[in-house]
Amino acid sequence: MTRLSRSVLAQLPEGAAPDYDPAAHGVGILHLGVGAFHRAHQAAITDAALAASGGDWRIAGVSLRSADLAEALASQDGLFTLIERGAQGDRARVIGAIDRVIAARGAPEAVLGPMSDPAIRIVTLTVTEKAYGIDRGGPDADPAHPDVAADLESPAAPRGVLGLLVEGLRRRRAAGHAPFTVLCCDNLPENGALLRGGVVGFARRVDPDLADWIAREVAFPSSMVDRITPAATGATLALAARLTGFQDAAAIETEPFCQWVIEDRFPQGRPDWAAGGAIFARDVAPYERMKLRMLNGAHSLIAYAGFVSGHALVRDAMADRGLAALARRHITAAAATLDPLPGVDLAAYGDELAARFANPAIAHETYQIAMDGSQKLPQRIFGPACDAQLAEQDLRPFAFATAAWARYCLGRDETGKRYALRDPREAEIAAVVEAAGDDARALIAGLLRLPGLTPAELLDGAFEAQAAEILSDMLAQGMAAAIASEVA
Repeated sequence: MTRLSRSVLAQLPEGAAPDYDPAAHGVGILHLGVGAFHRAHQAAITDAALAASGGDWRIAGVSLRSADLAEALASQDGLFTLIERGAQGDRARVIGAIDRVIAARGAPEAVLGPMSDPAIRIVTLTVTEKAYGIDRGGPDADPAHPDVAADLESPAAPRGVLGLLVEGLRRRRAAGHAPFTVLCCDNLPENGALLRGGVVGFARRVDPDLADWIAREVAFPSSMVDRITPAATGATLALAARLTGFQDAAAIETEPFCQWVIEDRFPQGRPDWAAGGAIFARDVAPYERMKLRMLNGAHSLIAYAGFVSGHALVRDAMADRGLAALARRHITAAAATLDPLPGVDLAAYGDELAARFANPAIAHETYQIAMDGSQKLPQRIFGPACDAQLAEQDLRPFAFATAAWARYCLGRDETGKRYALRDPREAEIAAVVEAAGDDARALIAGLLRLPGLTPAELLDGAFEAQAAEILSDMLAQGMAAAIASEVA
């Protein structure tokens, strides 16, 4: 079968090709972390912006770890198939927004060159929280993070996110070029301010004058992103070939729903992202809290309880009536911790979330969602639990999610099979597990007291006691029985 490329665009089925000539548009965005989510979300919305309003806004992507994606997209002129899968069937379209993908591992100049180019006006990022190396307490750079530590030793040849951004901005300043705007698209609270703190903190350790210039001149707008995007499989690639008639090694699948809320601060301009459905807002934080607490919090609950009880996919977990009921309970409890949001019906949003989780066409792995739990629980579970406690609301939904995470942290399923936690604090978690054994109270106490993890107001009170009680049931009865008992 012929490989997807620019030369075959005219042969694609009706409606599948980009509505513009990709080669006629220059590159204006550099994106760090070209995974499936970026391609299903920012790249797809940028594609719609180019079709609607044009402009030199194509994307130069950067793969920070693997060269495989760069090689696949290079052989396809940057093109890939996006498959939207929903109750109405499957729809495929080829995205032309990516110009090329740079394999950055061990090759910082391959990234710093484009960063120094004044044609690049925006740098966007989806690298996951653990890759940044940010101390949230400042926010500031975390010198203990391996990439941050290495880049502070060799700032002119960085390998990590903060080091690359600071060196790229240093070169722009030295050349007299305007700085690029830095747009974080990861699920982090107040992600623009958080990334700004990390970048300025790193720069201050290297060059205080540069840090002052970055703090004064560089825009770090916040954004909120939402689109469920499972990892591509062989079945994904086969479906893309069937729908388009061409082989595509970079095809991805996603749900029809897509949301992007962006703080509108772009001194060097931006694409017409609104044409692709993006919402521009003065304050992104309320949308962000809604998504983190209602969607991501419920997703974490489903991931931990679902994975341990034998559900490999979110859709299968939602077919479990008991677990689906707990997911809905969690969504409702999370909504109760939010202030009203103009133009948003939280109850309707919650119903939509449950339907999205149950989408039979999306094979989203619970194990994929379960990774990096120590990085996700503070904003997804503990933050709303604190607000619920202050408002004297029910803490049990958040305690159940915490207990499910603690059960997952044992690193073995109910048949005794081992699995990796895939968490940056895995060694610390393992030490707590070894010390606590199967003592639920000791395990909850040890995990919640990992440094910097849990707000003090949730310790030594009803929340911790409920989590320990629920975990005890999970250990004694098994997860499925604990779910049934909780629903009853």
